[in-house]
Amino acid sequence: MDIKQIQELIKFVSRSGVNEVAIEQENFKITIKTNQAPTVVHASVPQAPLLQAAAPVATAPTVPAATPVAPAAEDTSNYITVKSPMIGTFYRSASPDKPMFVNVGDEIGTGKVICIIEAMKLFNEIESEVSGRIVKILVDNASPVEYDQPLFLVEPI
Repeated sequence: MDIKQIQELIKFVSRSGVNEVAIEQENFKITIKTNQAPTVVHASVPQAPLLQAAAPVATAPTVPAATPVAPAAEDTSNYITVKSPMIGTFYRSASPDKPMFVNVGDEIGTGKVICIIEAMKLFNEIESEVSGRIVKILVDNASPVEYDQPLFLVEPI
């Protein structure tokens, strides 16, 4: 896989709603994890075709499962989502003894540093491209983040 294919895979995984995807090939292995609620999907690829037909298995009649009622989702349509510009580790402050760059309720302007993402031992200050008030911080401090992963919800002012 080249870097473009990996970036497309990351985008696909972040949009699909799954929590983790692992791909293994002969000399290549990649695991992509998101901070979304876990969704379990099991898939297997047979290594060789079966030589004998399996005997049919009787199955019990299926009963439709009750559909769980989801809690009312928070309306975020009027918020701006600030996304990660890179893969790395998300930090809310410059060091553990320094204050957080932003907290919920803080007003931010264009160019204000809102977090740091460490990538390959480089600490990249991430500046806001929007003005508004921080409504929600979507990532825990010192957590890994993916490219284009939502970090903050901002209410425009």
